[in-house]
Parts: sequence; C-alpha cells; structure tokens
Amino acid sequence: MAGAVLCTLNLRYDSALVSVLLRHSKAKIIFVDSQFLSIVEGAFRILSKAGSKLPLLVVISDPIQLSSCSENSVTISKDVEYESFLALGKLNFEIKRPEDECDPIALNYTSGTTSSPKGVIYSHRGAYLNSVSAALLNNMLSMPVYLWCVPMFHCNGWCLTWAIAAQGGTNVCLRNVTARGIFESISRHSVTHMGGAPTVLNMLIHASEADQKPLLCTVAVMTGGAPPPPEVLFRMEALGFNVTHTYGLTETYGPATVCTWKPEWDSLPPDAQAKIKSRQGFQHLGLEELDIKNPHTMESVPWDRKTIGEVMFRGNTVMNGYLGDVKATEAAFNGGWFRSGDLGVRHEDGYIELKDRSKDIIISGGENISTIEVESVLFSHPAILEAAIVGRPDDHWGETPCAFVKMKEGHKASEEDIIKYCRGHLPHYMAPRTVIFDELPKTSTGKTQKFILREKAKALGSLTKKITSKI
Repeated sequence: MAGAVLCTLNLRYDSALVSVLLRHSKAKIIFVDSQFLSIVEGAFRILSKAGSKLPLLVVISDPIQLSSCSENSVTISKDVEYESFLALGKLNFEIKRPEDECDPIALNYTSGTTSSPKGVIYSHRGAYLNSVSAALLNNMLSMPVYLWCVPMFHCNGWCLTWAIAAQGGTNVCLRNVTARGIFESISRHSVTHMGGAPTVLNMLIHASEADQKPLLCTVAVMTGGAPPPPEVLFRMEALGFNVTHTYGLTETYGPATVCTWKPEWDSLPPDAQAKIKSRQGFQHLGLEELDIKNPHTMESVPWDRKTIGEVMFRGNTVMNGYLGDVKATEAAFNGGWFRSGDLGVRHEDGYIELKDRSKDIIISGGENISTIEVESVLFSHPAILEAAIVGRPDDHWGETPCAFVKMKEGHKASEEDIIKYCRGHLPHYMAPRTVIFDELPKTSTGKTQKFILREKAKALGSLTKKITSKI
C-alpha cells in the first residue's frame, strides 16, 4: 500500500551476497531482525567502500531473543527501530495502488542452489491467484492456525503469507525449526495447517519419543521443494498428519501443481498410497497450463509413464521475468512456455511425476538413471536417515551412481550392505556403485546442494578398474 516492491532475502546469505542483492534490487529500505544485524552491517561496509548509496536500515528487536543471546545485544537508535519507525506513520495515508495488475509486487531471488541467484519478478495478479489457489489446495477454511516451517523468503512463504491473511488466520512462527518446537507449537496453539520441505517431514518422523507429542486432531501439511520419498509420506500419515504434495519453483510463485487425492485410491495398501502421493500431480486452479514436452521439438510426450520430457508451465502464476536479465528471461520462455529444467513423465490420468533435474539425471552406459527413484529406495532402508545420489565420472560407463548417506543415530550399515539392498529393489545398473557416509549439505529451503556432492564424487575418480571384472 506504500507503492513499494517487497524483496525478501535468504537469512543464510553472507554479507558479500547481501551487498550484491541490495545493489541489484536498488533497495531503498531494509528491515532486519536483530539476530541477523551483523550480516547487514557487513553488507553496508562493502557497499560503503564501493561508494554505493545505503538504504535506510530498520532493525526489528526481539526482547526474548536479545536476552537469551548476549552477542546480539545491540544498541538500536530510536529512528531506525521498527516500532518507532511505525509510529511515524499516519492513519490517513493515501494508498498507492498499482496502475496495472501486472505491475510487480515482489522480487524473489532464487534459492541459492546456483552461484548467482536471479531476481524473479512477481506481479499483483500472479500473487493474488497463487495465494487463493494455495488456500484452496490446502483445504484452508476461515481462521486457520498456521505453523511456519517454510521460510517466508522462499516464494513469499509459498504465497501463504497472503493466503493466511485472506482467510483471517493466525501465524505461529518458529525462530528455529526443530522437531520439539513443531510438536510443542501444534499442541499449544492447536495448529491446523503447516508446511515444510521433505527434510522437515523426515525430521518429524525420526523425532525421539521425548520430543514427540500425540496430535489431538489431524494437521494438514503441504510439502514441496523436493520430491518426498514415499517412505517419509507413509510414516507422516501414521503420525496423524495429512500430507498434500505440491510442486513448483520460485518462477511459478511456489506451488504450481498438487497431487489431488482420488477416492478410488483409498482402497490401496498404505505403501502404494504413499507412492502415488509422491507424484507431482496436476496444475492448480490458478495456473493455465502444465505440460511435459520434448525440449527440442516442443511436442507433448505421451501419457505412458515412460517417456521423459521437460516440465513446462504457462499462465498468470508464472513470473514476469528476471530483473535486469533479458537474455535469461528469453531463454527461460523459449518456445512460449516457461522451461523448468525438471524432467518427468505423465501418467495415464494426466498426473505428472518428476524423474530428475535435467542436470542431475545420470547417464550410465547409455541408460538414464533417475536419482529420485534411487533415493526413494535408499530412504526405505531402515538404517538411513538422509540420502542423495549423484553421478560419479567413469572412464568406461560415462557415469556410475554414487550415494551420499547419513545414518540414523545408533544404526550402522556397510557400503556392501547398502549396495546389496538397492540391488534387491532396483535394476542392477541403477544401484549405487559407491556409498559415501557424510552429512548432506543443504540450502535454507531444505534442498540438497548436489553441486557440492558432484564435486566430491568427481574427486574420487573413475571406478571402472574396480568393477570391470564384476560386470
């Protein structure tokens, strides 16, 4: 209503990157929680040395946080403290409405899985449509109580910041996302809805008995950001959560598809239901078109569950473009559709299912290996907490699957055990040839940073000499 464009920044960015984004976005004002003030102060120092004009800094102080963390005890002058800043406002101010509904409402930088984040422009029309759609696909009635596990800097909280306001809801915020904090908040505030990446769901199903609390009523959970393993979905349902799987990108305002449940699936075994629910589904009400196409010919793939193509979008809930980057915008919309870079298939009922990112798919001996399929098997292993698959360069095969796994506390398994387990559930060529036991690097939105794992796998060198005699 001030005529400004909202630009939320990832709290995991360092001062150098924040300075780049402040300059790129031409920000006039920056609001910062006192916990992250040092990051912004560092960015200001960088901008000052470069002779750039600094935006107005407004600090939001949290008395509870400040009292518990002495290192965050900063002296905040009255003219830049949030509540004092608000007091300067006038109740009879003139609302500056957009001249056109396609004018920008928000600028969102991509999640940081690439080295140079792009500024994605959202329009008023797109944000409105995706917010209403988000409320609908969440079955969100009036006055919901929503627990925030989704970062609000990620697609404006999947557009739920606006959706919850539209429904007159209550926002329950967590400064740190932990299993104990989630279960306690659900119990204390009678939470009806929440959201989170599969990593959050994985944390909940592996929470200790001391951290878990029984749910007094079903809590609706929207998940996305990465394909959820069926095993995780199955165990979430067993805890009393009703999980809705959505799929989208920063460029599609967050959720663009939903795996809407069909009554005829109710009679299927629980594990079969979980596998279906892990599909990405169909476009939601606010999106005009979704398709899987051959990226070269732009022809739609057949609905046969087998033919792989690129997922593409078209409609009002697709970004206006990348700020100041005409070349990248034209490439993203080449052929008249937004190209997601995700590869998938289409089922006979029209539902889509992701198979991989185009850059993540492994080609071994001419065969395409879906890392998502292999990871789903790894997640079903009783000793594995987290898993990711990348290609390990190979002199003979081109690439071979390399697994990075984090074990559950108190559990053990050898590399041979895990490879044998995968070969019992997958064609042999899809099973990992290498298993690395390590922590998985993640972005703040829960996505595994596979480019880091690919570098680690590359450093291992070729495996051919070790396995040639076994093939």
